[in-house]
Amino acid sequence: MKTPSISQTQTVAITERLPVSTGHEVIVAGGGVAGAAAALAAARAGKRVLLIEKATLLGGLSTIGLVNWFVPMCNGRGRKIMSGMVDEFVRLATRDSYDTIPEGWRDGGATGNPEVRYTTLFSPQIFAYTLAEYLSSAGVELMFDTIVTRPLMNGKHCDGLIVENKSGRSILTAEIFIDTTGDADILRRAGMPVVIGRNYFTYTGMEITLESCRRAVEHGDIRFVYQVLAGGEATLYGDHHPENLKKFNATDAADVTEYLLLGQKRMLEKLRTTDRHTRDICTPATMMQSRTSCRIDGDYTLQEQDHYRHFPDSVGAICDFDRRDYLYEVPYRTLVRSGYDNLITAGRCASGNGYAWDVLRVIPPAILTGQAAGSAAALAIDQHSPLPELKVADLQTVLQENQVNLHFDDSLIPRDGGGGSNEGGEPI
Repeated sequence: MKTPSISQTQTVAITERLPVSTGHEVIVAGGGVAGAAAALAAARAGKRVLLIEKATLLGGLSTIGLVNWFVPMCNGRGRKIMSGMVDEFVRLATRDSYDTIPEGWRDGGATGNPEVRYTTLFSPQIFAYTLAEYLSSAGVELMFDTIVTRPLMNGKHCDGLIVENKSGRSILTAEIFIDTTGDADILRRAGMPVVIGRNYFTYTGMEITLESCRRAVEHGDIRFVYQVLAGGEATLYGDHHPENLKKFNATDAADVTEYLLLGQKRMLEKLRTTDRHTRDICTPATMMQSRTSCRIDGDYTLQEQDHYRHFPDSVGAICDFDRRDYLYEVPYRTLVRSGYDNLITAGRCASGNGYAWDVLRVIPPAILTGQAAGSAAALAIDQHSPLPELKVADLQTVLQENQVNLHFDDSLIPRDGGGGSNEGGEPI
């Protein structure tokens, strides 16, 4: 056998001639809920939009990651906080699916049942299909099974993206690029300052058993047929993270592989303790279920202590999903970095620190920041403006016209300035 002529210490220069596509004004990389909202907002603003997704389904963590829960969208006292495309996506996720919207919140109004929070589960598979149908009908061009390998940078300006799929490698150009990969794949390779997170060991799939089938028939509700089977059971706060097990870096290929292999192994071990004729895995997670993998170091970084603080450049009010009363506003500056004129992010890559990063990354805020990023992209094209220098007042006008609640009402702040627990909330 011939000995390989390339050693591990070498680098190899490769020269290629790649075809170039110039048909789009906005390219969104990453088809989770943030990317879907960004693409939809830009398309509705009349832009030619391409949404690139590495998997074969849209929705990201909410679908192929099986985090199929719209976390609480109210303050825990009967007042809805998040709106705009958040409302639209809740309706879309539950239109053809089961739901768990509490009584008193089913009309989606500004006020609801003060005893329970406004939240719902949904079918991840059906939501993925309806997202694809919805975006396609809005004029968004979709490109599945495609990896963005790197941005082509001219200083801090992105000229295009190198992508690879079944058709080979090519270059896609646009005026604005939106990174909603969840891992800041484009932005960190573009040289933008980023912060790498570490993730606890959480790995889940959906199991179906004979008993769960009986339960579904008894209730007349298909959602009871599913139950969670966990290979990794760590909570948001690190409870049940295995002792002596490291936290995982979701931007490192070896770490991702180790995480997936360990999760699958432990899930298989649990299955083997039960009768093989009585259960099956009906839906495995097909991506790493990371919470905080990589985010930009934006022009502003949202902090936990920013609760109850108003920002003049707010692109939407959000609530803490795990604690009643705590309210935040999301500054536009968390989505951009000065100097990078045509790059913007949303969702899990937005600039938040510590627990504020957790508050930003879940489904409803991800949709909200995606809507803001897509709207900002369209405005930047129309105004010939670098994204960090965009007239935020114009963006806020667009968002308000599309039912986004930019600022929370001060009357909702508790008199003592504190807040309450989530009292019966579901674990994330």
